[in-house]
Amino acid sequence: MLSVRDAHARVIAAFEALPSEMVSVADAAGRVLAASPQARLTQPPADLSAMDGYAVRAADVPAAPTTLTLVGQAPAGGSYDRALQPGETVRIFTGGPLPMGADSIVIQEDTKADGPRITILEAPRVGRHIRKAGLDFSAGDTPLAAGRTLTTRDVALAAAMNHPWLSVYRKPRVAILSTGDELVMPGEPVGRNQIVSSSGIAVAALVRGWGGEPTVFDIARDDAKLIESRIEAGAQHELLITLGGASVGDHDLVQAALKAQRFDMDFWKIAMRPGKPLMFAARDRARVLGLPGNPVSTMVCALLFLKPAMERMLGQPGDLVRTVPARLAVDVKQNDQREDYVRSRLGRDADGTLTVDPHPVQDSSMLSVLAACDGLMIRPPHDPAREAGDTVQVVDLHGLPGGY
Repeated sequence: MLSVRDAHARVIAAFEALPSEMVSVADAAGRVLAASPQARLTQPPADLSAMDGYAVRAADVPAAPTTLTLVGQAPAGGSYDRALQPGETVRIFTGGPLPMGADSIVIQEDTKADGPRITILEAPRVGRHIRKAGLDFSAGDTPLAAGRTLTTRDVALAAAMNHPWLSVYRKPRVAILSTGDELVMPGEPVGRNQIVSSSGIAVAALVRGWGGEPTVFDIARDDAKLIESRIEAGAQHELLITLGGASVGDHDLVQAALKAQRFDMDFWKIAMRPGKPLMFAARDRARVLGLPGNPVSTMVCALLFLKPAMERMLGQPGDLVRTVPARLAVDVKQNDQREDYVRSRLGRDADGTLTVDPHPVQDSSMLSVLAACDGLMIRPPHDPAREAGDTVQVVDLHGLPGGY
């Protein structure tokens, strides 16, 4: 069986970045930059006051108190356009441009006004309460790199850089096909031998959260011609996800349908748990990722293979999900030949060290266990028995993109 890393490498090698498109900066949050925007201006454009107060020449106030003569104002959006002369001061407001010759701001709380006579009660220092020109960024700067998933903070920065439009990668179009006579959609009547289908809904949510556009097909019954027609429709997307039907039993029809549609099978099982019956196939530019039917297997395999594939289409590296070290809370037995992703609860020791406590039930059909856990402990193939206190690697599900 293929290893997780080999399967991951084969999957991401089959994808490349999609073309870019222009979107309004107001709609760009969550999109991935295709080109780094250059600042079109300098911010601030001039030396500005950071406080309400008085612009002064620090040399005019060697000690406090000192009285200066008020000669004008510099509000935000306005200016005092003469050079400040010795003994003069200008009333200035937050965001107001610093008059020529001024080199410090005295906040209004440290002054006393008597008509045009302004008494400075605290000696200023050069540069005090001044936002220098270019403090935030300068024209030509590129603080947002291509490949970055834009946050609302990034959008605010791009707007301040005077960009009404941004170049982003087009969203991958992902078709999702669940197969099987035993499946019904949530809310439909459930027959005696049927179960409610959850995996397609979950994968659609992940695709949307990871920056794609999902298309969820109706459940395909166990009919070879029907499945073939759905596969042909799904092949018009950047990626088709099939759920279930990828094994080699008499009722597992997806592989046969793919072969009938001239898809080349790259692999169809890997050495991992949950998720052994993972399948990947291609035809020309069409790609099919067949996820296992059990819902927990679906979710784990989506994290390891679907997410990196989508990242590649969005101009990103498509690395395997990041792991962090954690201290094992209990003893665990030796692992077998499959890489194991053990649903676990994460915590913190008194010293702040991350801890991991594997859930006692690991059945791949049990979504309640996955929902109750917030981590996946990774057991490499043939990993020896471990004792409480040993360090292991975990996937921390907190904060994963897409609301995983």
